[in-house]
Amino acid sequence: MDVLRAMGLFVRVVDTGSLTAAAAACDLSPTMVGNHLQALEDRLGTRLISRTTRRQNLTDFGKIYYDRCVEILGLVGDAEALALETQTSPKGRLRITAPVTFAVECLMPALADYAAIYPGIDLDLVITDAVVDLAEAGFEAAIRLGNLPTSDLIARPLAPYRLMICASPDYLERRGTPLQPDDLGRHDCLAYSYGARSEWHSAQAIWRLTGSDGEINVPLTSRLQADNAEALRRAALAGMGIVMLPEMMLSDDVARSRLVHLLADYSPPVRPTNLLYLRDRHMSSKLRSFIDFMVERFAA
Repeated sequence: MDVLRAMGLFVRVVDTGSLTAAAAACDLSPTMVGNHLQALEDRLGTRLISRTTRRQNLTDFGKIYYDRCVEILGLVGDAEALALETQTSPKGRLRITAPVTFAVECLMPALADYAAIYPGIDLDLVITDAVVDLAEAGFEAAIRLGNLPTSDLIARPLAPYRLMICASPDYLERRGTPLQPDDLGRHDCLAYSYGARSEWHSAQAIWRLTGSDGEINVPLTSRLQADNAEALRRAALAGMGIVMLPEMMLSDDVARSRLVHLLADYSPPVRPTNLLYLRDRHMSSKLRSFIDFMVERFAA
């Protein structure tokens, strides 16, 4: 028995004044409406309506029950309207995390557009290179770089994370321009120092490049190592040496001739980029809106 449906038919019978009128209003037969009403009374163990061949009247309990039914059905309608509104106009706080360079260079400009499209969503962004547990830390989504371990998270691929090698015109004027990967051994290279758990960590500073003859491992002579990409970029702009950093960080400097793109025929490693989120049968509209936006903006 559908209790809510039976309650709704009971209210309709009272409002219209008869089973026949209620049946016509609900596009049902009077017999079907009567069956629902009888089933409701049987469930409650008492009469709701005293019926004769000519008229019907609410019992004392029926009057009280009618008021409660109107209240309950109104609350159900409000809840459904709220759910529909949430689906059509996402609202609430969205908590996400992203690695430092991607967040600063790519995500923040994109979030400005996202916030304009969805003014009802408040964003809580945690910028960190640490790999956090989404469920434990209360995140709804995360951007991750590199190969993914097996997990229960859903991964949506984004555009891969590409690197490029650059140096300032001043440095190249003083030290010359490397034309082959082996030339890097005679230059001051600015190396990114990865954490011990990173898949790119190595006891020896090495740049891996791929050319027409396959992969080349280039040991570096590094005068400076740092665990912050922006610090290395500024060091390269200051003429301290050659740097390999994300293309998205250096492309504007190259376009403005502040840096020179080197060894363009050799490709640094390309790192997968994924948007991760928890499996949830009833995904919130705010998370769905963020996933759709990110996949469209950073299409793989």
